[in-house]
Amino acid sequence: MNILLLGSGGREHAIAYKIAQSPKCQQLFIAPGNAGTKACGTNVDIKNDDFPAIKQFVLENSVQMLVVGPEAPLVAGIADFFKNDPQLSHVAVIGPSKHGATLEGSKDFAKQFMQRHGIPTARYQSFTKDTLPQAVEFLKTLNPPYVLKADGLAAGKGVLIIDNLPQAEAELHNMLENAKFGNASSKVVIEEFLSGIELSVFVLTDGRHYKLLPSAKDYKRIGEHDTGLNTGGMGSVSPVPFADKAFMQKVEQRIVVPTVQGLQADNIDYCGFIFIGLMNVAGDPYVIEYNVRMGDPETESVFPRINSDVAELFQHAANGTLDQAELQINPQTAACVMMVAGGYPESYRKGDIITGTENVSESLVFHAGTKLNADNQLITNGGRVICVTSFADNLEQALAKSFSSVDKIHWDGKFFRSDIGQDLLNL
Repeated sequence: MNILLLGSGGREHAIAYKIAQSPKCQQLFIAPGNAGTKACGTNVDIKNDDFPAIKQFVLENSVQMLVVGPEAPLVAGIADFFKNDPQLSHVAVIGPSKHGATLEGSKDFAKQFMQRHGIPTARYQSFTKDTLPQAVEFLKTLNPPYVLKADGLAAGKGVLIIDNLPQAEAELHNMLENAKFGNASSKVVIEEFLSGIELSVFVLTDGRHYKLLPSAKDYKRIGEHDTGLNTGGMGSVSPVPFADKAFMQKVEQRIVVPTVQGLQADNIDYCGFIFIGLMNVAGDPYVIEYNVRMGDPETESVFPRINSDVAELFQHAANGTLDQAELQINPQTAACVMMVAGGYPESYRKGDIITGTENVSESLVFHAGTKLNADNQLITNGGRVICVTSFADNLEQALAKSFSSVDKIHWDGKFFRSDIGQDLLNL
């Protein structure tokens, strides 16, 4: 079958890499893709929010499956767009309905969903500009640090964790009154801080059945030892050493099963991924957030570990037969290190020439923000540029391979964190 994958980042390159291995995939198109995805299929110059252009391409190229990488088109309702169009309704869409995508599109909606279905999460309340005085009073009932979350999509940067009350009050005013995150912070969720270790759990579901994909841990801050500004993610490892069988049983029983059953109970049409951001608090899992797609850079360590045919898995999900699918996972550890442009996540340059990717032999190189210039040279085209993923029998060896490969790739101002995974080695 012909498959169209939407997106242009490292996540999409990792997904494309696995789809391209499937005998079920006749042609793979990536819209818009990047310089790396060209090796997996055909890049198509269409923006992932241009639904009419996507429709035209799907019809002209006999596309039978649409796989949606990023959250924005899902929150905008691309699955509904396909389902409600007689010309497109036969196309399998891997991605939830607009209603389902609200689990990521609104933090308040997600919190209400968790509360309704008894899913463990932090204590919270939601506020708007009109209830700012009550928001300040609620802040005062909490112990520091204070967690402020923009309700809507803010490109992974809408969560603030603040150590002192005056600064938390100032940021609350900044979000609600000054629209720090635009419309995304017209409503703010204030929640109790959970102390523990974060991890990400990924589920593929057809709305009734599910497959639990490998766990991962990502590193969000730009600086060593989790300091500095939040980024889209500086690296990830999979599996997570502390997410042992006993812990994952708790995750499945207390969170995954109630989540999938909650989707059914609320009549939410859902076929696709659920990314559950968790906190391990003294051995018990609590949900920090839901996302409705795979994470980035977690996908770059999770997807390479899937030995099964992912196109076949997607077909089962679309057909509602995911219980009949077989999921095989590589038991080795995968470690990925993200290489970013100098200055990221603040202002950074684009257009610097990248060299050395051809010298990497013991790691996978996933492109995130790259393109080819007029002279067919590989250049930087984003804040997060290249992600290097390596396999080994243990985390230490996988990290060593990735850092060795990172050293072979160059551009002016390249930056990466050299402490990815170190916290897990010292557990």
